[in-house]
Amino acid sequence: MTKTATPDEPTPRKRAKKGKPKLRDGVMKRGATWSYVIRVKDPETDVSKPRWVGGFATEDDAKAARDEARVKARRGEYIDRNSITVAEYLDQWLDTHAMEIKPGTVQDYRIGIRLYVNPHIGKMKLQAVRPSTITKLYRDLLAKGGRNGKPLSVATVVHTHAILRRAFRDAVVVEQLLDSSPVERAKRPRARAEEPGTVWTPAQLRTFLAVARRHRLYAFFHVAAYTGARRGELLNLRWSDVDLDGKQITITGSAGVVDGERLEGTTKSGRTRVVSIDDETADVLREHRKEQAADKLLAGDEWRGEKDCHVFTTGFGEPIYPDTVTALPRKLINAYNHPKEGKPPAEPLPYARLHDLRHIHATTLLLAGVPVHVVAARLGHADPAITLRVYAHVVRSAETAAADVFAKAIKAA
Repeated sequence: MTKTATPDEPTPRKRAKKGKPKLRDGVMKRGATWSYVIRVKDPETDVSKPRWVGGFATEDDAKAARDEARVKARRGEYIDRNSITVAEYLDQWLDTHAMEIKPGTVQDYRIGIRLYVNPHIGKMKLQAVRPSTITKLYRDLLAKGGRNGKPLSVATVVHTHAILRRAFRDAVVVEQLLDSSPVERAKRPRARAEEPGTVWTPAQLRTFLAVARRHRLYAFFHVAAYTGARRGELLNLRWSDVDLDGKQITITGSAGVVDGERLEGTTKSGRTRVVSIDDETADVLREHRKEQAADKLLAGDEWRGEKDCHVFTTGFGEPIYPDTVTALPRKLINAYNHPKEGKPPAEPLPYARLHDLRHIHATTLLLAGVPVHVVAARLGHADPAITLRVYAHVVRSAETAAADVFAKAIKAA
């Protein structure tokens, strides 16, 4: 005989429903946490689909997140929840965007991310990163982010910020994983302007070039000093880029080293530029071309130079490895200051890096009154503001003399 349930006794159907979570205005409890659901229109199919988001500690937290999500959904700004971590995203980002970043830069980014980002926030979910997260990262790096827990330099932290800024911007604009970048609102240390190293006087530069004249790459150092071009730009230079009659060279790209391999790519700014040269520099290049032709004749079948040969090559026509010219200045200066025979010079030549020839070029021009925008164009700076920042001390020195120049001009009129 079938038992009839009394009014106070729940039926089997009622017993099954008892205790089941109820969805109230898009919010419900699931286990120990709360979730919300909203409908989001797919921009490609124009079909509205439910989107569930859970893990909220309280009902109020879930409602607040629901309200925010509804507003973004109406604006077309809603971003689906994603479990990808910072390390996973950055790894994918490098692989995806490597085609638009120079190989050397990609390598630099990978090292920076591996050393300074992943150990600290790599395991965090990308969408959980807040401006305060990035600010704390910078503080930790400055305090103990270096080797063996030593402080990291401001320059390195600023560079790390530049990497993250680019990566998180793509997470917003390209990947649409975030609705805004936490890096943009993080507090970062102020970047310090690049400081020129040793800036030789004109007399000291002449001394160095006289010493370098005995080396087969003398022309390289002369052109570096007289144009302000970067190391990689000159090592990428080919004879088709040189117009000796028109007295100009065209900087079209740059050479660098990635994982021990010499690679060529675009200039730092990504733009080509034309740099004028003086008569003496044109003559130095003419002489250098004759010496290269002699090397080719001597090498015979062993010559490895291309038809459009690089301007600066080994004795067999191969492109110069960048680190070779970087190490040469110190060797040449050592040979001058500590000769094997005879007495050392009365005034030793101060040590300077290869890159300091670029600083000497810029400083000399600015002190001679050449406009900043002209100097910036020769150096390949994308913005004259960069030149002003790097050579602020030189500009201030010129400004001090400007008052006297003006006064004398008025008196002479």
